[in-house]
Amino acid sequence: MTSQPTGLVAILRGVTPADAVAVAEAILDAGFDAVEVPYNSPDPLESIRRIRAAGPPERRVGAGTVLTPDDVRRAADAGASLIVSPNTRADVVAETVRLGLASYPGAATPTEAFTALDAGARAIKLFPSTAVGISGMRAWASVLPPGTELVPVGGVDATNLADWAAAGAAGAGIGTSLYRPGDGPEVVATRAAELVRIWHTDLRSTP
Repeated sequence: MTSQPTGLVAILRGVTPADAVAVAEAILDAGFDAVEVPYNSPDPLESIRRIRAAGPPERRVGAGTVLTPDDVRRAADAGASLIVSPNTRADVVAETVRLGLASYPGAATPTEAFTALDAGARAIKLFPSTAVGISGMRAWASVLPPGTELVPVGGVDATNLADWAAAGAAGAGIGTSLYRPGDGPEVVATRAAELVRIWHTDLRSTP
């Protein structure tokens, strides 16, 4: 595993508990910082429990498509340390923060981003990133509080990851270009390693 942090989160939408551990470990070993199991996957909480139990305590395992405070509590009970949402709900962010978990609320406008920050978030999921765009992210960064992590999700893949990194993204959520239901650990490990390599290109330091 690379020793340099990437901020990359693997979105394992559709993963089953039977496959979750092997797929997650292949991706994390390749250098991703975290894996996320969306709620609209088969038995997502069981997958989170298994991934958490199989690794060290510091392993970052998230729940995705989290829509309500009750979803947050159930994910926390399963061992999730990241809560990722497609939208901005202040009560979801507040409950996440209350439980000591990392909040990644989805926002498509500066208003939503500021609402999430006011509720206690320190990172914003730009969703869909294709709508916000790299120029939009740069504009947001100029007005949001210093240190706010901006993480594009939705449409990020090997063709544009370096551009997002060079523009100052704190990481990225990567879904179907990395994992689709039924993909084995060897396949996803190869894809993950290539994405990590791209992230660490010298474009990362381009102004």
